[in-house]
Amino acid sequence: LETLTTEFEKATAEKLGFQEEVNHTNKTIELANRLVKGLESENVRWAHSVAQYHDQEATLCGDVLLTAAFISYAGSFSKKYRRELLENLWMPFLRSQKTPIPMMGDLDPVSMLTDGATVAQWNNEGLPGDKMSTQNASILINCERWPLLIDPQLQGIKWIKSRYGNALKVVSQGQRGYVDVIEQAVVAGDIVLIENLEETIDPITDPLLGRHTIKKGSCIKVGDKECFFHPSFRLILHTKLANPHYKPEIQAQTTLINFTVTRDGLEDQLLAQVVNQERPDLEHLKSELTKQQNMFKIELKLLEDELLTRLSAAESNFLGDTVLVEKLESTKHTAAEIELKVLEAKINEVKINEAREHYRPVAVRASLLYFIMNDLNKINPMYQFSLKAFNIVFHKAVEMAEVCEDVKSRVNTLIDCVTYSTFNYISRGLFERDKLTFTAQLTFQLLLMSKEIDVRELDFLLRFNIDHNYVSPLDFLSNSAWSAIKVMSFTDEFRGLDRDIEGSPKRWKKLVESECPEKEKFPQEWKGKSSLQKLIIMRALRPDRMTYALRNFVEEKLGVKYTEGRKSEFAKSFRESGPAFPVFFILSPGVDPLKDVESLGRKLGFTIDLGKLHNVSLGQGQESVAEVAMEKASKEGHWVILQNIHLVARWLGALEKLLERCCENTHPDYRVFMSAEPAASPKEHIIPQGILENAIKITNEPPTGMHANLHAALDNFDQDILDQCSREQEFKTILFSLCYFHACVAERRKFGPQGWNRKYPFNTGDLTISVNVLYNYLEANTQVPWEDLRYLFGEIMYGGHITDDWDRRLCRTYLEEYMQPNQFDRKFALGTGFLVPSNLDYKGYHDFIDEMLPHESPVHYGLHPNAEIEFLTVTSDSLFHTLLELQSPDAVMGDGASQTLEEKVKTILDEILEKLPEEYNMSDITSKTAERSPYILVCFQECERMNMLISEIRRSLRELDLGLKGELAMSSEMEKLQAALFFDNVPDTWTRLAYPSTYSLAIWYNDVMQRCKELDSWTQDLSLPCVVWLSGLFNPQSFLT
Repeated sequence: LETLTTEFEKATAEKLGFQEEVNHTNKTIELANRLVKGLESENVRWAHSVAQYHDQEATLCGDVLLTAAFISYAGSFSKKYRRELLENLWMPFLRSQKTPIPMMGDLDPVSMLTDGATVAQWNNEGLPGDKMSTQNASILINCERWPLLIDPQLQGIKWIKSRYGNALKVVSQGQRGYVDVIEQAVVAGDIVLIENLEETIDPITDPLLGRHTIKKGSCIKVGDKECFFHPSFRLILHTKLANPHYKPEIQAQTTLINFTVTRDGLEDQLLAQVVNQERPDLEHLKSELTKQQNMFKIELKLLEDELLTRLSAAESNFLGDTVLVEKLESTKHTAAEIELKVLEAKINEVKINEAREHYRPVAVRASLLYFIMNDLNKINPMYQFSLKAFNIVFHKAVEMAEVCEDVKSRVNTLIDCVTYSTFNYISRGLFERDKLTFTAQLTFQLLLMSKEIDVRELDFLLRFNIDHNYVSPLDFLSNSAWSAIKVMSFTDEFRGLDRDIEGSPKRWKKLVESECPEKEKFPQEWKGKSSLQKLIIMRALRPDRMTYALRNFVEEKLGVKYTEGRKSEFAKSFRESGPAFPVFFILSPGVDPLKDVESLGRKLGFTIDLGKLHNVSLGQGQESVAEVAMEKASKEGHWVILQNIHLVARWLGALEKLLERCCENTHPDYRVFMSAEPAASPKEHIIPQGILENAIKITNEPPTGMHANLHAALDNFDQDILDQCSREQEFKTILFSLCYFHACVAERRKFGPQGWNRKYPFNTGDLTISVNVLYNYLEANTQVPWEDLRYLFGEIMYGGHITDDWDRRLCRTYLEEYMQPNQFDRKFALGTGFLVPSNLDYKGYHDFIDEMLPHESPVHYGLHPNAEIEFLTVTSDSLFHTLLELQSPDAVMGDGASQTLEEKVKTILDEILEKLPEEYNMSDITSKTAERSPYILVCFQECERMNMLISEIRRSLRELDLGLKGELAMSSEMEKLQAALFFDNVPDTWTRLAYPSTYSLAIWYNDVMQRCKELDSWTQDLSLPCVVWLSGLFNPQSFLT
């Protein structure tokens, strides 16, 4: 029994052991099944990843090489050139080696440097979502050299500050104690951002830029101290300059990253802004959805990483780890839920994007407007505008747009309102000579975008390269006009034009000799040509009328409101200003715009007497006074006027920083008004970009043309002033005559010596004071004292400016014509066909000018109709030349262009070198005769000068040729030469050795060849030619004396 009991117990124990083993095995099988089931969905992804890693292993060397090159060298380039570097240069180069280096065919450097989850995190931190911004962030995070951001729109710096938060130490070069901040950061291993760098970098930072460590790499010199160099220290450099030129050593020590906003990137930002205003619910959903999707990506990545980490960290018998399997199941369940949410989010995203796309045309138009605005600094460095200021203009325009019921009408209204608001914002800060350039550029770009005009026709109109080799067979056409017609007749659009003009000379003569040919209809089938083609024909026939023809073109395409030229009210501009947006007056001779500030200040309670207006005229040590005034005004909400800031060039950098500092946490009533004269040339420009780009710029030049001048003169008054005099009829009539007189004397200045012997600064103050005098004299006398009024106006008010006796006589004659008793007669004419208006109200006078004033003509100013031909021709050529320079090379070349910019320049370069003669052999020439008469010496001097010019042309072109081939590094001088050749300008280095000329490059070079032929003839036997081309000499004076 005992034995049996023992065996039973043993058997029972074995049974229990087997049962436990069975249970354990079942549990293990269950866990294994759960694990297999849980990971079966990962099988596809992992199998795909394994295959991908296998492929990547074969191309890893080439991929890493290209990615490293991309980080090191591509950062400074635009999106287009980055792609060209990668796809057209680097990849073909690696494939062309004797032993080709394998690489991925569609390599994206970003995918090698980061993943979707990280990019999503960057976007949440404020990085724009376009591809270029993602590339920039990838370069910045991974580069070994210190990154130097080219960031004119401040998009990069905004993301950096958001990303690093309080861990980032932000300093500006030159600020008090900035070296100490850097020193502490170097020791502690912090991240330092040096913002708003200029082209010159403080030499104190040289050891840091070059990482010149000492004492076995553990220390570095900062300023005059040696500091421990923490391995975690990181330096980020930043500049707002759009096109900086840094020394080669700076470029070698840093990684340049071009954060300049792209058209696509800005378009998406503006779309978000307009949808946020129009459909805040939609944009909120989009924003939340984007953040949600970004978080999903980040969470999924974390879960997948956690899954792999748990599996890799499990022990050999991990099937017994129930906690592991349960956690894996939980992780997988969460991941499945997230994937489902991602799918739902994508469906919602499609619906939201469809609704948002209705507003895409508004964003496209606004993006184009910004880039047109941004290019205006090519005309004048005073024309600087920031993206921040543009965004505010855009926001206000959307708010102001008329409400419409259907979305399509609303979008069209928004487009019109955004365009006109931007036009007004820009044009009030432009000089009169540049306003037509801007409106024409705006019109051309809008028509190009909508494909209403052909880019090749626009290029022809702007360049208008004509060989003057044809003799006109018609008496009403000059040789240059006929040459243009012949060249145009070789193109399909104008084929047969020359034959038609010769066959119907009477019709074309009527058009050509018309006083306003731009308003005439073209003969026969030519009247059916497009507006742009008519402009081309008009430029050939009557180049002097092109400014008027172009203004009509703008009016036809955009509307009359874009060509009115009415002065904007200062009060309106003031409403757009703010603590961070000062008002900047660009001064003109004889104009004091700050009177507008004082006048508005009196209405709003900001005066010097009340202590709320601080007026500082800079110069003679007034900088400290200005600083104290600004500090006080920013705290207490006062106004500060800073006059003539161009006189304190050295202080302008400090002023820029002071403006930035004072607009932070300031009183909402705080305002700054500045004034400065424009520089005589771009090289002399000194006003910092930071001051100009956020400022509301206002010019106070008198407008051009009788129509605009007369409106502007009348704008100085209002209905209350018209009603103030008891002798209303006489007062209004003489006031209107005074306005006409003011417009005449002001506009005569544009005719040069034909208008006035000297330039005089007539201004609106002369007019307003004259009207005050008129009011006082009429109130004090029963009869109009004509003699007294003419004397006061002609000898004191306006005559006070005049220093020439003949000009004084002219002024008196004008007043005798416009200020006489007969002017109360309804038939009295101020100008040809322009009668004195009857008793009207303020608006009635403006309407009268619009309806009754004849078209623009020198006759308005008492001049012959031909007086303006030369002036208008020169103005027209200058206008088209400026417009050509405003076109981007890509736009000018066109989408279907057969040549790139470089190929086009190479073609021009080869043509010039092919025709370029050899230099004159001076030893051979001088040996032809022993005589050294004055004429022979002049010949020698001319040959030597021509040799210098030919030598420079050949040297510079050969140097550029090597640069285009990639055999020589492109210098800034070579880039200027390339731009000059492309835009048909004579390069500066050539003009310095040549003779004065206003020709374009093609005509100028033909002229040089003609001069060489003259010298060839003269140097044959050195005898004095029977006919000497005086203007063909470098120095005609030497020949004459």
